[in-house]
Amino acid sequence: MRSTPFNPDTDLEPIPFDEECLRAAKEMKLCGLKWTPHVGCFVWDEKGVIQVSSPFPKRVYFILNMGHFLKIFGSLEGMQEQLTWVPTWHQARLLCGRVGVEKEAVRNILDPRGGAENQGKELLGLYRLIAERLRGA
Repeated sequence: MRSTPFNPDTDLEPIPFDEECLRAAKEMKLCGLKWTPHVGCFVWDEKGVIQVSSPFPKRVYFILNMGHFLKIFGSLEGMQEQLTWVPTWHQARLLCGRVGVEKEAVRNILDPRGGAENQGKELLGLYRLIAERLRGA
């Protein structure tokens, strides 16, 4: 079965797929963000290890079948090393609590107007708060 590619002209992004978002996700990883790969995670295959093309732009994949990813990477550790987790907005909010980001800091970046364009900015803000906290800043 062939995957149907994501169409940015007609499809609604589940997460921003732009370079800024992916680089911010990579920064969280470099700052020590721990995660256990599981079904329901978006991941960025920056090095192009996965041979099957992604339905999403920029080699972002959604983990739907762990067996498929484990076959490619050999283990959870292999996935953790070679992939970058791209948390959704909801996952990023949960992560803020787990790593100890102050609630006031989170409130300060949330845009009361909402909307998809603002949520992308909010997601970047959450990623940056997480990275700062992990760095000890």
